Amino acid sequence: MTPTHVPVLAGELIEALDPQPGQIAVDCTLGGGGHARLVADRIGPTGLLIAIDRDPLAEEAFAELAAEVACRTRFVRASFADGLRLLAEEGVRADLAYLDLGMSSMQVDTRARGFSYAYDAPLDMRMDPDQALTAAEIVNTWERRRIAQALRQYGEERFADRIAGEVVRRREAGGPLETTFELVEAITAAIPAPARFAGGHPAKRTFQGIRIAVNDELAQLEEALPLAWELLAPGGRLAAIAFHSLEDRRVKRFLADRTRGCICPPDLPVCACGRTPEAELVFRRSVAATPGEVAANPRSKSARLRAARKL
Repeated sequence: MTPTHVPVLAGELIEALDPQPGQIAVDCTLGGGGHARLVADRIGPTGLLIAIDRDPLAEEAFAELAAEVACRTRFVRASFADGLRLLAEEGVRADLAYLDLGMSSMQVDTRARGFSYAYDAPLDMRMDPDQALTAAEIVNTWERRRIAQALRQYGEERFADRIAGEVVRRREAGGPLETTFELVEAITAAIPAPARFAGGHPAKRTFQGIRIAVNDELAQLEEALPLAWELLAPGGRLAAIAFHSLEDRRVKRFLADRTRGCICPPDLPVCACGRTPEAELVFRRSVAATPGEVAANPRSKSARLRAARKL
Protein backbone atom coordinates (compact mmCIF):
# COMPACT_ATOMS: atom_id res chain seq x y z
CA MET A 1 0.00 0.00 0.00
CA THR A 2 1.28 3.45 -0.86
CA PRO A 3 0.59 5.76 2.06
CA THR A 4 -1.79 8.61 1.28
CA HIS A 5 -0.40 10.75 4.05
CA VAL A 6 2.73 11.27 6.11
CA PRO A 7 2.31 10.23 9.78
CA VAL A 8 3.22 13.07 12.13
CA LEU A 9 5.91 12.58 14.80
CA ALA A 10 6.28 8.98 13.67
CA GLY A 11 9.74 8.34 15.08
CA GLU A 12 8.93 10.12 18.32
CA LEU A 13 5.73 8.09 18.76
CA ILE A 14 7.63 4.82 18.29
CA GLU A 15 10.21 5.99 20.84
CA ALA A 16 7.43 6.82 23.30
CA LEU A 17 5.59 3.51 22.84
CA ASP A 18 8.66 1.26 22.47
CA PRO A 19 6.67 -1.55 20.78
CA GLN A 20 7.99 -5.06 21.39
CA PRO A 21 7.32 -8.40 19.66
CA GLY A 22 4.16 -10.10 20.83
CA GLN A 23 2.52 -7.03 22.36
CA ILE A 24 -1.10 -5.94 21.97
CA ALA A 25 -1.43 -2.41 20.55
CA VAL A 26 -4.57 -0.32 20.22
CA ASP A 27 -4.56 2.42 17.58
CA CYS A 28 -7.52 4.51 18.73
CA THR A 29 -7.59 6.78 15.65
CA LEU A 30 -6.38 4.77 12.67
CA GLY A 31 -6.84 7.34 9.90
CA GLY A 32 -4.60 6.42 6.97
CA GLY A 33 -2.70 3.86 9.04
CA GLY A 34 0.77 5.43 8.94
CA HIS A 35 1.47 5.01 12.64
CA ALA A 36 -0.25 1.62 12.72
CA ARG A 37 2.09 0.26 10.07
CA LEU A 38 5.16 1.23 12.10
CA VAL A 39 3.74 -0.35 15.24
CA ALA A 40 2.65 -3.49 13.39
CA ASP A 41 6.14 -4.02 12.02
CA ARG A 42 7.56 -3.96 15.56
CA ILE A 43 5.05 -6.16 17.37
CA GLY A 44 5.55 -8.82 14.69
CA PRO A 45 3.72 -12.07 13.90
CA THR A 46 2.90 -12.84 17.55
CA GLY A 47 1.55 -9.35 18.21
CA LEU A 48 -2.00 -8.02 17.82
CA LEU A 49 -2.94 -4.63 16.37
CA ILE A 50 -6.46 -3.42 17.14
CA ALA A 51 -7.49 -0.34 15.17
CA ILE A 52 -10.44 1.93 15.92
CA ASP A 53 -11.95 4.55 13.62
CA ARG A 54 -15.42 5.80 12.76
CA ASP A 55 -14.57 6.76 9.19
CA PRO A 56 -15.30 4.17 6.45
CA LEU A 57 -12.24 5.43 4.55
CA ALA A 58 -10.13 4.31 7.51
CA GLU A 59 -11.73 0.88 7.33
CA GLU A 60 -10.66 0.65 3.68
CA ALA A 61 -7.11 1.72 4.61
CA PHE A 62 -7.07 -0.92 7.36
CA ALA A 63 -8.07 -3.68 4.96
CA GLU A 64 -5.01 -2.89 2.83
CA LEU A 65 -2.78 -2.61 5.89
CA ALA A 66 -3.98 -5.91 7.35
CA ALA A 67 -3.19 -7.70 4.12
CA GLU A 68 0.42 -6.52 4.23
CA VAL A 69 1.58 -6.70 7.86
CA ALA A 70 2.70 -9.83 9.68
CA CYS A 71 0.89 -9.26 12.99
CA ARG A 72 -2.66 -10.27 13.80
CA THR A 73 -5.16 -7.48 13.19
CA ARG A 74 -8.65 -6.40 14.13
CA PHE A 75 -10.72 -3.35 13.15
CA VAL A 76 -13.47 -1.72 15.22
CA ARG A 77 -15.57 0.83 13.37
CA ALA A 78 -16.63 3.24 16.09
CA SER A 79 -15.64 6.50 17.69
CA PHE A 80 -12.54 6.01 19.80
CA ALA A 81 -14.53 6.34 23.04
CA ASP A 82 -17.12 3.77 21.96
CA GLY A 83 -14.45 1.47 20.55
CA LEU A 84 -12.41 1.54 23.74
CA ARG A 85 -15.54 0.93 25.80
CA LEU A 86 -16.29 -2.15 23.69
CA LEU A 87 -12.76 -3.50 24.16
CA ALA A 88 -13.01 -2.93 27.92
CA GLU A 89 -16.29 -4.87 28.03
CA GLU A 90 -14.54 -7.73 26.25
CA GLY A 91 -11.76 -7.74 28.83
CA VAL A 92 -8.99 -6.75 26.42
CA ARG A 93 -5.69 -5.83 28.09
CA ALA A 94 -3.29 -3.85 25.94
CA ASP A 95 0.40 -3.06 26.16
CA LEU A 96 0.16 0.08 24.04
CA ALA A 97 -2.57 2.58 23.21
CA TYR A 98 -2.21 5.75 21.21
CA LEU A 99 -4.33 8.53 19.72
CA ASP A 100 -3.53 10.73 16.73
CA LEU A 101 -6.13 13.44 17.26
CA GLY A 102 -7.73 15.89 14.87
CA MET A 103 -8.33 15.26 11.17
CA SER A 104 -6.49 12.71 9.09
CA SER A 105 -4.91 13.78 5.81
CA MET A 106 -7.31 11.62 3.85
CA GLN A 107 -10.25 13.50 5.38
CA VAL A 108 -8.77 16.89 4.55
CA ASP A 109 -7.84 15.82 1.04
CA THR A 110 -11.27 14.34 0.24
CA ARG A 111 -12.78 17.60 -0.91
CA ALA A 112 -16.40 16.46 -0.80
CA ARG A 113 -16.17 16.00 2.98
CA GLY A 114 -16.05 19.77 3.46
CA PHE A 115 -13.32 19.83 6.12
CA SER A 116 -11.12 22.38 4.36
CA TYR A 117 -11.65 26.08 3.74
CA ALA A 118 -9.30 25.75 0.74
CA TYR A 119 -11.82 23.81 -1.39
CA ASP A 120 -15.42 24.62 -2.29
CA ALA A 121 -17.52 21.71 -1.08
CA PRO A 122 -20.77 20.95 0.75
CA LEU A 123 -20.81 21.94 4.42
CA ASP A 124 -20.42 18.48 5.94
CA MET A 125 -17.36 17.92 8.22
CA ARG A 126 -18.59 14.57 9.57
CA MET A 127 -15.91 12.05 10.48
CA ASP A 128 -18.67 9.44 10.52
CA PRO A 129 -20.83 10.01 7.42
CA ASP A 130 -23.63 7.97 9.00
CA GLN A 131 -24.24 10.45 11.80
CA ALA A 132 -27.04 13.01 11.46
CA LEU A 133 -25.41 16.29 12.53
CA THR A 134 -23.52 18.16 9.81
CA ALA A 135 -21.79 21.53 9.56
CA ALA A 136 -24.68 22.74 7.37
CA GLU A 137 -27.14 22.05 10.19
CA ILE A 138 -25.07 24.02 12.68
CA VAL A 139 -24.58 26.97 10.33
CA ASN A 140 -28.19 27.10 9.16
CA THR A 141 -30.30 26.07 12.17
CA TRP A 142 -28.45 26.96 15.35
CA GLU A 143 -29.26 30.31 16.89
CA ARG A 144 -26.67 33.05 16.82
CA ARG A 145 -25.63 32.70 20.45
CA ARG A 146 -25.12 28.95 20.14
CA ILE A 147 -22.98 29.32 17.00
CA ALA A 148 -20.89 32.01 18.68
CA GLN A 149 -20.39 29.81 21.74
CA ALA A 150 -19.13 26.92 19.58
CA LEU A 151 -16.70 29.17 17.71
CA ARG A 152 -15.43 30.70 20.94
CA GLN A 153 -15.22 27.48 22.96
CA TYR A 154 -13.93 25.10 20.28
CA GLY A 155 -12.21 27.44 17.84
CA GLU A 156 -10.94 30.03 20.31
CA GLU A 157 -12.14 32.61 17.79
CA ARG A 158 -12.07 36.14 19.22
CA PHE A 159 -14.53 37.41 16.60
CA ALA A 160 -17.04 34.63 17.32
CA ASP A 161 -19.98 36.98 17.94
CA ARG A 162 -19.39 38.95 14.76
CA ILE A 163 -18.99 35.82 12.63
CA ALA A 164 -22.11 34.20 14.09
CA GLY A 165 -24.05 37.40 13.44
CA GLU A 166 -22.91 37.55 9.82
CA VAL A 167 -23.79 33.89 9.26
CA VAL A 168 -27.29 34.40 10.63
CA ARG A 169 -27.75 37.64 8.64
CA ARG A 170 -26.79 35.93 5.40
CA ARG A 171 -28.94 32.86 5.86
CA GLU A 172 -31.96 35.03 6.74
CA ALA A 173 -31.40 37.31 3.75
CA GLY A 174 -30.44 34.78 1.08
CA GLY A 175 -31.30 31.33 2.32
CA PRO A 176 -29.11 28.55 3.73
CA LEU A 177 -25.33 28.60 3.39
CA GLU A 178 -24.58 25.38 1.54
CA THR A 179 -20.86 25.38 0.73
CA THR A 180 -17.54 25.95 2.43
CA PHE A 181 -16.78 28.99 0.27
CA GLU A 182 -20.10 30.60 1.25
CA LEU A 183 -19.09 30.16 4.88
CA VAL A 184 -15.60 31.52 4.19
CA GLU A 185 -17.13 34.62 2.58
CA ALA A 186 -19.29 35.23 5.65
CA ILE A 187 -16.31 34.79 7.98
CA THR A 188 -14.11 37.13 5.94
CA ALA A 189 -16.81 39.78 5.84
CA ALA A 190 -17.25 39.64 9.61
CA ILE A 191 -13.59 39.91 10.61
CA PRO A 192 -12.04 43.41 10.67
CA ALA A 193 -9.68 43.96 7.74
CA PRO A 194 -6.48 44.32 9.83
CA ALA A 195 -7.11 40.94 11.49
CA ARG A 196 -7.96 38.95 8.36
CA PHE A 197 -4.41 37.96 7.53
CA ALA A 198 -2.90 37.83 11.02
CA GLY A 199 -2.17 34.30 12.22
CA GLY A 200 -3.13 32.34 9.13
CA HIS A 201 -6.33 31.96 7.14
CA PRO A 202 -9.23 33.96 8.63
CA ALA A 203 -11.52 30.90 8.49
CA LYS A 204 -9.14 28.54 10.30
CA ARG A 205 -10.54 28.90 13.80
CA THR A 206 -14.17 28.94 12.72
CA PHE A 207 -13.77 25.74 10.71
CA GLN A 208 -12.03 24.13 13.68
CA GLY A 209 -14.83 25.17 16.03
CA ILE A 210 -17.58 23.87 13.77
CA ARG A 211 -15.73 20.61 13.05
CA ILE A 212 -15.22 19.93 16.75
CA ALA A 213 -18.89 20.65 17.42
CA VAL A 214 -20.04 18.38 14.58
CA ASN A 215 -17.92 15.45 15.77
CA ASP A 216 -18.12 16.08 19.53
CA GLU A 217 -14.33 15.71 19.56
CA LEU A 218 -13.48 17.10 22.98
CA ALA A 219 -16.14 15.12 24.82
CA GLN A 220 -14.93 12.03 22.97
CA LEU A 221 -11.38 12.73 24.15
CA GLU A 222 -12.46 13.26 27.75
CA GLU A 223 -14.18 9.85 27.66
CA ALA A 224 -11.45 8.06 25.75
CA LEU A 225 -8.41 8.93 27.89
CA PRO A 226 -9.53 7.11 31.06
CA LEU A 227 -10.88 4.21 29.00
CA ALA A 228 -7.55 3.80 27.21
CA TRP A 229 -5.68 4.02 30.50
CA GLU A 230 -7.81 1.35 32.16
CA LEU A 231 -7.27 -0.90 29.14
CA LEU A 232 -3.51 -0.90 29.70
CA ALA A 233 -1.73 -3.65 31.60
CA PRO A 234 0.88 -2.57 34.18
CA GLY A 235 3.90 -1.30 32.29
CA GLY A 236 1.73 -0.36 29.33
CA ARG A 237 2.16 2.94 27.55
CA LEU A 238 -0.34 5.59 26.47
CA ALA A 239 0.56 8.29 23.93
CA ALA A 240 -1.42 11.07 22.29
CA ILE A 241 -0.63 13.52 19.51
CA ALA A 242 -2.66 16.72 19.75
CA PHE A 243 -2.93 19.45 17.14
CA HIS A 244 -4.34 22.36 19.09
CA SER A 245 -4.29 23.63 22.65
CA LEU A 246 -7.79 22.40 23.53
CA GLU A 247 -6.73 18.79 22.94
CA ASP A 248 -3.24 19.17 24.34
CA ARG A 249 -4.45 20.71 27.61
CA ARG A 250 -6.77 17.77 28.20
CA VAL A 251 -4.04 15.22 27.51
CA LYS A 252 -1.55 17.11 29.69
CA ARG A 253 -4.01 17.38 32.58
CA PHE A 254 -5.00 13.71 32.37
CA LEU A 255 -1.41 12.46 32.40
CA ALA A 256 -0.45 14.88 35.17
CA ASP A 257 -3.27 13.53 37.33
CA ARG A 258 -2.00 9.98 36.78
CA THR A 259 1.55 10.91 37.84
CA ARG A 260 0.49 12.78 41.00
CA GLY A 261 1.10 11.13 44.35
CA CYS A 262 0.07 12.48 47.74
CA ILE A 263 -2.55 15.26 47.59
CA CYS A 264 -2.67 16.00 51.32
CA PRO A 265 -2.28 19.62 52.49
CA PRO A 266 1.42 20.51 52.77
CA ASP A 267 1.10 21.28 56.50
CA LEU A 268 -0.12 17.73 57.28
CA PRO A 269 2.85 15.91 58.92
CA VAL A 270 1.85 12.43 57.69
CA CYS A 271 0.14 11.44 54.46
CA ALA A 272 -3.51 10.61 55.09
CA CYS A 273 -4.71 10.17 51.51
CA GLY A 274 -2.54 7.17 50.70
CA ARG A 275 -2.42 8.16 47.05
CA THR A 276 0.51 6.91 44.98
CA PRO A 277 1.37 7.74 41.36
CA GLU A 278 -0.22 5.57 38.68
CA ALA A 279 2.17 6.63 35.93
CA GLU A 280 5.49 8.10 35.00
CA LEU A 281 5.92 10.45 32.07
CA VAL A 282 7.96 9.20 29.13
CA PHE A 283 8.93 12.78 28.23
CA ARG A 284 9.07 15.59 30.78
CA ARG A 285 7.51 17.99 28.28
CA SER A 286 5.50 17.66 25.10
CA VAL A 287 7.47 16.75 21.98
CA ALA A 288 7.08 18.91 18.88
CA ALA A 289 7.98 18.25 15.25
CA THR A 290 11.50 19.15 14.17
CA PRO A 291 12.03 22.03 11.72
CA GLY A 292 12.87 19.43 9.09
CA GLU A 293 9.58 17.59 9.57
CA VAL A 294 7.61 20.83 9.49
CA ALA A 295 9.32 21.80 6.23
CA ALA A 296 8.46 18.42 4.71
CA ASN A 297 4.97 18.20 6.22
CA PRO A 298 3.48 21.60 7.22
CA ARG A 299 0.55 19.88 8.95
CA SER A 300 2.96 18.76 11.67
CA LYS A 301 3.68 22.32 12.80
CA SER A 302 1.14 22.39 15.62
CA ALA A 303 1.52 18.74 16.69
CA ARG A 304 2.42 17.94 20.31
CA LEU A 305 3.15 14.44 21.59
CA ARG A 306 2.75 13.38 25.25
CA ALA A 307 3.14 9.89 26.68
CA ALA A 308 3.20 8.01 29.99
CA ARG A 309 3.92 4.51 31.28
CA LYS A 310 1.48 2.80 33.64
CA LEU A 311 3.06 1.76 36.95
